[in-house]
Amino acid sequence: MGNDLPTITESNFRKETCFNIRCDLLICLMLVIAILIIYWQVRYHDFITYDDDEYVTMNDNVRRGLSPESIIWAFTDMKSSNWHPMTWLSHMSDVQLYGLNPGHHHMTNVLFHIGNTLLLFIILRRMSGDLWQSGVVAALFAVHPLHVESVAWVSERKDLLSTFFWMLTLGSYIRYVETPGIRTYLPVLIWFILGLMSKPMVVTLPFVLLLLDYWPMRRMESLHRLRSLVLEKIPLFALSAGSCIVTFLAQKNAGAVGASKLLPFQDRLSNAIVSYISYIGKMLLPRDLCLLYPHPGAIPLWKTAGACVLLISVFFLVIRNTKQRPYLGAGWLWYMGTLVPVIGLVQVGRQSMADRYTYIPLIGLFIIIAWGLPELLARCRYKKPVLTGIAAVTLSGLTAVAWLQTRYWRDSVTLYEHTLSITEDNYTIHYNMGNAFLHQNELDKAIRHYTESLRTDPVSAETHNNMGLALVRKGKIDEGIRHYSEAKRINPLSRSAYNNMGNAFFYQGRLDQAIENYAEAIRIDPDFAEACRNMGLALIRKGSIDKAVSYFERTLRLNPYHKSARRNLANILAVQERIDKAVSNMRAALEIGPESPDIANQPDILYKRKKELDEAIRFYQDAVSHQPGYTEKALDINNYKKVYDVMDDYNSLLPLFKKLPEAGDSQKGVQK
Repeated sequence: MGNDLPTITESNFRKETCFNIRCDLLICLMLVIAILIIYWQVRYHDFITYDDDEYVTMNDNVRRGLSPESIIWAFTDMKSSNWHPMTWLSHMSDVQLYGLNPGHHHMTNVLFHIGNTLLLFIILRRMSGDLWQSGVVAALFAVHPLHVESVAWVSERKDLLSTFFWMLTLGSYIRYVETPGIRTYLPVLIWFILGLMSKPMVVTLPFVLLLLDYWPMRRMESLHRLRSLVLEKIPLFALSAGSCIVTFLAQKNAGAVGASKLLPFQDRLSNAIVSYISYIGKMLLPRDLCLLYPHPGAIPLWKTAGACVLLISVFFLVIRNTKQRPYLGAGWLWYMGTLVPVIGLVQVGRQSMADRYTYIPLIGLFIIIAWGLPELLARCRYKKPVLTGIAAVTLSGLTAVAWLQTRYWRDSVTLYEHTLSITEDNYTIHYNMGNAFLHQNELDKAIRHYTESLRTDPVSAETHNNMGLALVRKGKIDEGIRHYSEAKRINPLSRSAYNNMGNAFFYQGRLDQAIENYAEAIRIDPDFAEACRNMGLALIRKGSIDKAVSYFERTLRLNPYHKSARRNLANILAVQERIDKAVSNMRAALEIGPESPDIANQPDILYKRKKELDEAIRFYQDAVSHQPGYTEKALDINNYKKVYDVMDDYNSLLPLFKKLPEAGDSQKGVQK
């Protein structure tokens, strides 16, 4: 009998292990299916005009895919409010693989969300050993409607990518705890660095590792032990501090923290306190979710006081019960701590809160729910069926709401209309709705929404700039110039306003004023390729061919993939080559001796030829410098024929000159 017991125990252990593996795989499969049910529709969704243009569709560095120039730019760019080279490389990789197919970019987001969900389940399962609680946390994370924004918005790849590296850091940390040493600590550092290079919100991760040391890893037995746990994370805290400095400088450089100067600290503090409660409310009852919740400014004192009382009450309740239920402290501090970078104490942007900010923080509240609910029902006679029913109904309901919420993200107009139906005086969304209609060339609708945006926010340089762009396209150039002037008055460093005003003067033939504005745009931003290209066009009209060539060459140094500038330069060089050839032939002919026949007639014929060529060049200068919407004269084939008729090799030049120069993409004049 003594020999049979180990065999039975080993057999039972194997059966239990196989059962656990099957359960793990089943939960993983169900998580994947739930995510695909919600997000499979995004493969038919479009990019939106809010940030997707800046991150992908109108970003020349991203559009060129993975190239040496774009990779260098990804690591050196500080003009996008954040330093996140890994996010840029991710978008570039998508372009390299799929081009600008929006459905494929969306599905990459979905794949990252699947990966994050599975990693969360595996990590909690390994840390705690609890199968079903870990599965519930992962399921809530997978299907909660507050996470739709992070998944269905291409620009929020940074949420997904940073969380992916966050989870890999946690996984590596488990291994380090099991076998401490430099070799196991190094992957923790590497994954954490990559997370910081994806989105700086990851700076709170060292703090979360301390929470996990307390629970569920139970490494924090004493105050002395706490000291050693903090010391082992000093490199991580140092990296977080460095990331905070870089992020602040990047956001200051991009003007993203300007709202902090406009909002008093007490208003920002009140909004932060209320937002902590509002996020919990939206987690419990996810309704009226939208892209942007306008900042209310001053919040009523009673509302701030009520939220403050609730937070303090929950805090003391958690502290009181943490010793018996350590998951309460870990979960609550996870939620409170990870929201700190985006809670609005340092105001970035014009929103009071944002659904996407909850992608990581809600995990803490999900932990409290998953481990706390079974304890609440511990004395219930039908505990398992009740828990199963609650989980099934809750997850089904959240899946349905998330599926409906994802539908609003199918295109810009649908998303903005939904947001405007929920919020009031949302000038930012009116502005972006105007951009969406401007992109579709529905100018009257664009102007209507810009007007509504200016009604609430009359000092928005960006809105005045884009209103001017819409009016100029509509043919109301003088009105457009007035809005450009207002944009420049509000923001004297608005390179886009100067460039667009230069275009307006160009259309009116006021070349000196156009050149003056292009020069100012280039002074503000020497790397502004579009203004350099436009300066080249204006100089052609002025007859300054050599200067024009230098600006086109400068444009191509800044952006080697600027097709319009390259065509402009190619055409000018082609014409210049013909001038050189004509002059060379003339000089050679004049050097012919007196015994040559018709010597008396040669100079007159050649000078006449040169005069005709000069006249043809003037026609070319006029034609090449027109832009779409103002090309009636340029499209007159007779103007081009006058060029062809005085040139040799007519047939070989015809394909070259038929390639009319194109203005920069119409959206490049749109200011973010």
